[in-house]
Amino acid sequence: MEIREIQAAIEAVLFAAGDAVELERLADIVDVDKKSLREILKKMMDEYSYERRGIHIIRMEDSYQLCTRGEFSEYVSRLAEPPKMMNLSNAALEVLAIVAYKQPVTKSSIEHIRGVNCDYIVNRLIERNFIEEKGRLDAPGRPILFGTTQHFLRIFGVSELEDLPDFDSLGQTAEEGEQLEMEAVSDLNQEKMPNIDLSDTPEEI
Repeated sequence: MEIREIQAAIEAVLFAAGDAVELERLADIVDVDKKSLREILKKMMDEYSYERRGIHIIRMEDSYQLCTRGEFSEYVSRLAEPPKMMNLSNAALEVLAIVAYKQPVTKSSIEHIRGVNCDYIVNRLIERNFIEEKGRLDAPGRPILFGTTQHFLRIFGVSELEDLPDFDSLGQTAEEGEQLEMEAVSDLNQEKMPNIDLSDTPEEI
C-alpha cells in the first residue's frame, strides 16, 4: 500500500476502535512492521497538529487512540449532554502520585508513606480506572501490587510514565521527593484533567 492509503487505514481503524489500540495489534491489521508504523503515526500526529485538526492521535506507552482536541470540547458538548465534571481531592491525588512514582506498589507501602489508612481511596481510584492491580508481591500474604492505567495517561495528557518529572536527579531527600511528586500530579490535575470528584462521602479522600 502507498503511505496515504496506510494512513487512511490507520485513521479508519482508530476511529472504529473508539479506544486505544496497541501498536502490535495495529501493525497486524494494516500489515506494516512496528518500526515503520511508529514513524507513520508520528508523521500523522505532526500533520494533525500542524493543520490544527479537530482530532488528533495520542500515544499512551505503546498504544494509540484517535481523540477530539480539548480546545474544541465546547463544540463537542453541544452534540450531547456533557458528562458530569468532577475534581480529585488532595488525598486522592496524594495516593495517585505515590502509585504513579512508586509502581508497582502495595497498599501497605502507600499507607506507610501517607501515614493513614488508604483502603477507601485506593478502591475509589480503582473504580475510576486511574489505578489497577499489576500482580502480587512475592512476600508473605502475597499483597496486591498497584500501578496506573492507560486512563491515567490519557486524562493527565502523558504519553508514558517516563514523561513525568524525575525527582531522583534533583538531589532531594525522600520526604521532599514524595512531596514534590504529589505536587507535580496536583499541577497536572489542574492543567490537564476534567473536574473529577471522588468525594461523595463526608470523609476526605
